[in-house]
Amino acid sequence: MTRNRILTPLFALLAAVALAACGSSKAPGVQAAPAGGSTQAAVTAPPQTSTTPTAPTATTPQPPSPLSKKPAVNVPGASAPRNLVVRDLVKGTGPTAANGSNVTVNYVGVLYKGGKEFDSSWKSGHPISFKLSSGPGGVIAGWVQGIPGMRVGGRRELIIPPNLGYGTTGSPPQIPGNAPLVFVVDLLGVS
Repeated sequence: MTRNRILTPLFALLAAVALAACGSSKAPGVQAAPAGGSTQAAVTAPPQTSTTPTAPTATTPQPPSPLSKKPAVNVPGASAPRNLVVRDLVKGTGPTAANGSNVTVNYVGVLYKGGKEFDSSWKSGHPISFKLSSGPGGVIAGWVQGIPGMRVGGRRELIIPPNLGYGTTGSPPQIPGNAPLVFVVDLLGVS
């Protein structure tokens, strides 16, 4: 009985120390190992004093200055068009997107009726990349038809009729059936 009275608090103390070691440590020279492994002494690096942004990576291009802020989407007051409407808001100067290209874009999508935003890459703060094709795993036909010809660095408005968007079923709950859509798409990369 006496042995249990001594060992129980000792085990509790060891468990508390072990749990504290598993948390994130702010102590200098200690960093958490990846994937929850044990901690180890960190190699001391010189303090970073530069505030210069790092160069953009190939997988996440940085938007050029005119595209660095989320655009306001203006929905026309007229009746929704029955055909795809494509309008360049900023002309790009880089490589041109073509059908089948892999593209990286930022975008904002709103309903034509009422202008309610239903989706935006700006919310996550990360552009998206995809192959410019329709069908399984592809994008809506309005993008497949409306993005080709854009040049990197460009911003384009696409007014998409329902038959080139989400059709009669829509994409509930955000997009009702037969909804015309307005997208503003910034082309950041083409490969």
